[in-house]
Amino acid sequence: MMRKNQAMTHTIAMLALDGVVGFDLGVPPQVFGAARAADNTPFYSVTTCGVGGRPVRPERGGFQVVPDHDLSPLATADTVLVPGVSGGPTMTTGLVDPEVVDALRAAHTRGARIISICTGASVLASAGLLDGRTAASHWAWAKRLVRLYPQVNWDFDVLFMDDGDVLTSAGVGAGIDLCLHVIRQDHGTAVANQAARRCVVPPWRDGGQAQYIEQPVPAAHGSGTELTRAWALNRLAEQVSLEQLAGHARMSVRTFTRRFRDETGLSPQKWLLQQRVAHARLLLEATDLAVDVVARRSGLGSATALRQHLQASIGVPPSTYRRTFRQT
Repeated sequence: MMRKNQAMTHTIAMLALDGVVGFDLGVPPQVFGAARAADNTPFYSVTTCGVGGRPVRPERGGFQVVPDHDLSPLATADTVLVPGVSGGPTMTTGLVDPEVVDALRAAHTRGARIISICTGASVLASAGLLDGRTAASHWAWAKRLVRLYPQVNWDFDVLFMDDGDVLTSAGVGAGIDLCLHVIRQDHGTAVANQAARRCVVPPWRDGGQAQYIEQPVPAAHGSGTELTRAWALNRLAEQVSLEQLAGHARMSVRTFTRRFRDETGLSPQKWLLQQRVAHARLLLEATDLAVDVVARRSGLGSATALRQHLQASIGVPPSTYRRTFRQT
């Protein structure tokens, strides 16, 4: 809930660093600015600050951002928000300006709520504020973030993670989901829904960011089990057995299973299921086929099985997934 009396405006200080993601910087003022009382009084005020108040250059766009303040608002704000960054030291070396570290740690120590959007989580991680916590960030940066910040329990499947006084979100659009979640926590569902309508966005999205993760098909180069994987991908609608896979690869079942796991990190059965679900997702996105037909063409058997596997893998049923990615 609000850290101040609800009659008072809740202050949010956004930290703009070099490489800031422009979308992430623009979302909080828009979404929090849409949260208003019945008399149109805003519940939040958002200001932007940076090291020395110096201009920063976003990752893209050919423009500069001039913060209104230096880091001083971090010392008094009710909430400190760090938008995503790209190419900065927290995404390359794991380091951040000591002045930023001190300001973030001091804000957290005095009880400010700390929020990050997308790769802004790397700034919090570099400052040590995510040590031992579960945090979210953009799935595309998963390998790098895990390597740079192994002390963080990263979750790249969720849209956002609420860990009490520290909240983190997945990439780009998930920042909207997190801002609406904060409004919902502070002022209730009605105010959050109203803010969502004003921003013309859904007040809540089902599932997590797993449904947005790219699933590229591995290329076949002729070594190991790759040719057999390519062969199996052309037969997803068929019930291909482990013995058939091993026979195609001209290996014993035992050798094939071991080689397959070494190359993919999965058993042949789990890999096949993963590819069938991925193919079902493609059919749901690109065709108007009925769900039971999608299930059969993907080798999942029935609409019920497809529903169960899709719910287990990305957190939403086929109908919701299709609405998200395909106009009807």
